[in-house]
Amino acid sequence: MSMRLRYEPTDPYVVRACFFTDSDEPVEWILGRDLLADGLRGSAGEGDIRIWSAVGRGDRSMYIALGSSAGTALLEVPVPDVMTFLEDTEALVPQGTESGHIDWDVELANLLADS
Repeated sequence: MSMRLRYEPTDPYVVRACFFTDSDEPVEWILGRDLLADGLRGSAGEGDIRIWSAVGRGDRSMYIALGSSAGTALLEVPVPDVMTFLEDTEALVPQGTESGHIDWDVELANLLADS
């Protein structure tokens, strides 16, 4: 299985993680950018998504556990790759400035259209 992470500054709080399995269609999960960063420093998340790093034990990996009604998956991801990805997102949208990158008029229009 392989994973591709995608970040869009117009949706600055999330990271889209696309997992490529043996099936025809990839599986996409939406992860909080902060959750992914917290997982580098220790254990983060609860319920359907849990992330933790094993770097302190000499491992260069972090682990992502995903669960749904369809099943569960435990993924091993190289820490340097995730660190580089998060540094790149930080260069686009520094932490704490996310709300300034959202088009609130469009978001409000979407909410009103859905009601």
